[in-house]
Amino acid sequence: MIIESIIVAIFICSFAGVVLMIARKVPKLSTLPKNGTTGIEKYRFFMHAEGKAKSFLAFFSEGIFLHKILSWTKCRVIKTETLIDGMLSKMRKKAKDKKLNQDK
Repeated sequence: MIIESIIVAIFICSFAGVVLMIARKVPKLSTLPKNGTTGIEKYRFFMHAEGKAKSFLAFFSEGIFLHKILSWTKCRVIKTETLIDGMLSKMRKKAKDKKLNQDK
């Protein structure tokens, strides 16, 4: 009972702290530009790095990376399946030959 009361008190204090921080920052956040720019001049290096980062992220967001991994996995599974099928057919053939030899 006491532990639960302590936990509830900590939760209420933490929640109140978060609400207080948000309330204090809302006026400053409302003064920021609405279009998302901060007015900092973009240098050529940063523009180039941003373009590289976007192309790198597009590699993951468009599913190219996942497609390559899944294709590679599918190929490995098919190769393994073919190998196992060959082994099974050899074992069946040996068992059949052995059974024929025993019957004679």
